Amino acid sequence: MAELILILAEAGFELGARRFRALALEYRRRLAGEGAWTSLRPGPHTPLWNELRSQLRPQLRKHGSQAALGRLLGLPRQQINAFVTGGGRMPDAERTLLLQSWLMHKRRRRPRGDGSVI
Repeated sequence: MAELILILAEAGFELGARRFRALALEYRRRLAGEGAWTSLRPGPHTPLWNELRSQLRPQLRKHGSQAALGRLLGLPRQQINAFVTGGGRMPDAERTLLLQSWLMHKRRRRPRGDGSVI
């Protein structure tokens, strides 16, 4: 009886180990298929970028504002437009921080109703 229990335990352990290896292999394949170590693309899985983009849009409605921001970031206006409109593009980390700083600066300099700057 003890021998039967030992055989069953070893079989269960071997089955569990095989299942673990299969799951690990599937996980690695899935990561490779999704582009492991690649940049994220804008979408529902990037909520912080989506929020930043929604806050940038009103600031960039004025004619020439995208070109001015592009000069500041060292990018063409078309790339700024792709960031803001959700054209599947995101800036690198450094430019994202510059975008946040630019947005904070713009918010601090909001004009009051009488035309003066706050």
